[in-house]
Amino acid sequence: MLDIVRRTENPVLGRNLAREYLQARVLLALQETGAMIPLAFQGGTALRFLFDLPRFSEDLDFALERSDRGGFDLTATGERVTAQLRGEGYKLATKRKTGSVVESLMIGFPGLLHEAGLSPHASQRMNIRIEVDTKPPVGAHLTTSIVRRHALLNLQHHDRASLLAGKLHAILQRTWAKGRDLFDLFWYLSDARWPGPNFLFLNNALRQTGWEGPSLDESTWKSVVRDKVASVDWKTAEQDVAPFLEPDPAARLFGKEGLLNLLDAEHAT
Repeated sequence: MLDIVRRTENPVLGRNLAREYLQARVLLALQETGAMIPLAFQGGTALRFLFDLPRFSEDLDFALERSDRGGFDLTATGERVTAQLRGEGYKLATKRKTGSVVESLMIGFPGLLHEAGLSPHASQRMNIRIEVDTKPPVGAHLTTSIVRRHALLNLQHHDRASLLAGKLHAILQRTWAKGRDLFDLFWYLSDARWPGPNFLFLNNALRQTGWEGPSLDESTWKSVVRDKVASVDWKTAEQDVAPFLEPDPAARLFGKEGLLNLLDAEHAT
């Protein structure tokens, strides 16, 4: 990891690279301990690892999609994963949140940032959080991909249409302007290879979280999302996403007007 971080003099980029390397180690530990058998990878980090999204991400998000293929216990999973990581020489601190619909495990790496020259404080932690939706909406489609990003990973995940549906759900239901979601949508719409959303999954997710609007379909979703985007505090959104962006053309073009234009163009087709 130190070799990866030392290639850049930008401390923000260095932290992002360090976090991504640790995400890969955690994913590999989940894989090698068999913990991912019932889980589907989703969210921004899934987009980054699977499809080269040009922004870094923070959490490892999963949906418990195949509970019939093996019982899931986050506490037991955490013990197996942390034992694997400690065997690789990492010092760890953990914190669990169980008993709710979304369970989480925070794995902290104390001292690592200092060792990598990214923090003057020897005790500062780099945290990797695993979140598992134990009651995901019905309707996601699953697929499996083999990817290499710091490690060779065999990842079960939501397919492209379901990932887009998950991102739209987050944009429509979040009460604050998360620029990372908006950037991801901009990136989706700028690439014609991406299919439209999985509407069964999207509408089930919206209803599950108290959506009071109409069911969305091919003829309505773009205008509904456009209205939401138009109402966003864009300054807050840009401040949210800026620390995570790569020096990429998509990042330089990202902005409110550009996203609205893409939604208008999509709506016109």
